[in-house]
Amino acid sequence: MNNFIDHFLRNEDGAVTVDWVVLTAAVVALGVAAVASARDGVDTLTTNIKTGVEATKVAGVE
Repeated sequence: MNNFIDHFLRNEDGAVTVDWVVLTAAVVALGVAAVASARDGVDTLTTNIKTGVEATKVAGVE
């Protein structure tokens, strides 16, 4: 039983897993922040393109 406890306390596999989980969460959070910050600009650009397309007159089309 003592060998099992000693091995468990020295085993670092769980710590590596925690590191990967934290790194993955940080990457996901950065992605969400990037999308959130670009969203307003994309919405404005989409509206401007829509307005421009609607205002364009094509010859021969009423």
